[in-house]
Amino acid sequence: MYILMAVIFVLGYMGIALEHNIKIDKAASALLTGVLTWTVFVIGADSILGVDYSWSIPEFKEIVAHGSEFVHRFRDFAEELVLSAVGSDETTQSLTNHFIIHELEHHLIEISEILFFLIGAMTIVEVIDAHEGFTVVTDKIKTTKKSTLLWVLSLLTFFFSAALDNLTTAIVMSALLKKLIKDKNDLWMFAGMIIIAANAGGAWSPIGDVTTIMLWIGGQISAGAVVKSLIVPSLVATIVPLAILSFTMKGHVQRPDDQSDDEENLTTGSERKTVFYLGVISLLQVPIFKTVTHMPPFMGVLLGLGFMWVVTELIHRRKSAHARSKLAVIHVLRKIDTPSVLFFLGILVAVGSLQSAGQLGALARMLDNSIGTDSATGIYIVNVIIGLLSSIVDNVPLVAAAMGMYPLADAGFFMSDGLFWEFLAYCAGTGGSCLIIGSAAGVAVMGILKIDFVWYLKKMSLLALSGYIAGALAYIAIFEVILG
Repeated sequence: MYILMAVIFVLGYMGIALEHNIKIDKAASALLTGVLTWTVFVIGADSILGVDYSWSIPEFKEIVAHGSEFVHRFRDFAEELVLSAVGSDETTQSLTNHFIIHELEHHLIEISEILFFLIGAMTIVEVIDAHEGFTVVTDKIKTTKKSTLLWVLSLLTFFFSAALDNLTTAIVMSALLKKLIKDKNDLWMFAGMIIIAANAGGAWSPIGDVTTIMLWIGGQISAGAVVKSLIVPSLVATIVPLAILSFTMKGHVQRPDDQSDDEENLTTGSERKTVFYLGVISLLQVPIFKTVTHMPPFMGVLLGLGFMWVVTELIHRRKSAHARSKLAVIHVLRKIDTPSVLFFLGILVAVGSLQSAGQLGALARMLDNSIGTDSATGIYIVNVIIGLLSSIVDNVPLVAAAMGMYPLADAGFFMSDGLFWEFLAYCAGTGGSCLIIGSAAGVAVMGILKIDFVWYLKKMSLLALSGYIAGALAYIAIFEVILG
């Protein structure tokens, strides 16, 4: 059953990758994979977790008290649950099922935060788009030369991603690209570079990526140190593929056709500017809101969306029913890409099952045992591999496993702002660009612009890998020079 879970995940992953060949939407494959991996986990819990259902509750309690691999897998939940079950009609099997449900609910809390954030940010972007607010930016971008436009948009993405986060920035830039580029192949090439730049930009900021936020909150990295240490490697990870791609991008982009006069007359110039700047402020306040309140980022996004909803309702309250139906947030909500949200749900639920069942933790321990982290060379190799693995499975559980395996030290590689943690932040943040579903930014862009997994693999993966390796080498060179 333990192996079967991994096999189902691989088969589901293949279904996602071959979406256009098998004619099955990736959301369906992801949802099926997520549900099946947890179902196998429940059915085979005894073998996966190492539980003997013949144990009585007192025997179970004794095992918990003395500690074992079983207890390690159950973590703190086992002791609390067993103590509460003594003297009741609970069985070992029912306790095991309680644990699995508890794990599923735990993952759903984290996944829901990401999904609500995604829905809120996508809605804000769609509200801006419905009001033609992006014309405030597109009207100022006069160049249609592909190479120049590629550099401008990629560098904007890189720095916006650090100020906002890579997911929000990717959503905003995807909407912007649709207003600037008509040809699908050009659109996808630009979008691929946006994914690389967004992930690289998020890696050097403490609020730019979920993993850097985790390491920052956990005390493994500090804001000033991570910016100082990772901005150059992250910039290299963006510039290398950008330079390579710009040499192949010849000619000029074709702008999309103008919208109809009827749609243009729905909003005035001042309304477009008002909604655009309100949307930008709504997104920019998210990291500030999180820092001040310590609440999850999705709460900040929902705050911004609620405020925009009220303001737009007031702006259009005197307009015709036709205009309100086109511009109201209620109408915009129907345009949200629900299949992409369900795809995100399915893939994250599947990854969560591998985390709870122990496959990801076993993978991390295998890396540690086979390579070791007692030298700088070992740390470099382990983190580079973790970064590449994050393009296959989500980087969050991999980083969480590393944080659990290696406690903070007072000195050495594992101290706060030490070599291991800084390089982990870079690798986990940028490695996901190697595959389009390896990062939240990639998944969002994939859904918004309908990018094919195989197309990205053929056209962008090697570019992303070249930037990832170049940035890693830049960090190593800087680290060795500073210490040397």
